[in-house]
Amino acid sequence: MEIVKNEKVENEFESQLGKMKIYLNEGQKEQFRKYYELLVEWNQVMNLTAITNHEEVNIKHFVDSLAIVNGVDMEKINVMVDVGTGAGFPGIPLKIIYPHLKVTLLDSLQKRVKFLDEVVRILDLKNVSTLHGRAEDYARKEEHREKYDLCVSRAVANMASLSEYCIPYVRVGGKFVAYKSDKVDEEVEQSLKAIQILGGIVEKVDKIKLPDSDIKRAFVHVKKIKPTSKKYPRKAGVPAKEPLFGE
Repeated sequence: MEIVKNEKVENEFESQLGKMKIYLNEGQKEQFRKYYELLVEWNQVMNLTAITNHEEVNIKHFVDSLAIVNGVDMEKINVMVDVGTGAGFPGIPLKIIYPHLKVTLLDSLQKRVKFLDEVVRILDLKNVSTLHGRAEDYARKEEHREKYDLCVSRAVANMASLSEYCIPYVRVGGKFVAYKSDKVDEEVEQSLKAIQILGGIVEKVDKIKLPDSDIKRAFVHVKKIKPTSKKYPRKAGVPAKEPLFGE
């Protein structure tokens, strides 16, 4: 499936990224174009996203994924994991802009991982690995536990559960950043105990508006200050059912 190149849409995308001081070379423009094509094509046979309009995908998926640069110097990140990546957000847009990153994309649905493998192949992305399985299971494996400079997640889960999925992946001194709606204050408050138990501390909550839009986004920055106890994460399914609100 060939998407007709739309100069207006692409110029608007470049302008939005420019406001975040991100500037695309021709290769990166082509990678985003192909990524969009694959997303729309595969979305016809499996549920990847409810958003398929080109302008909307640009702002709600691509620009949104990259908006983390507002609060994280990605040049200083080397190894990153994206937990519950779905159709590859935010991991793949970040990899396109920062080719030096070594990226792991984790998702619990095999067919989504198949899609991600195809994106990685077609976009010719190096140093990207895909994992099919539960976050709780991989976080217990030695090759992934406390091995990452940065863990990101746009997955839909409350902050306490998400912290239990994500913080075990982060090395001491590294960061977990959760992509959240701007109405996140109470959720963060309720997760402070869990984050502390897991070895983290909330550093800041960045609230921003995506460029040239009314879309609001919050980034919850959690710094890992001590190793996570071997008790965590608990077995698959437990963090979602019984978040660590006040153990």
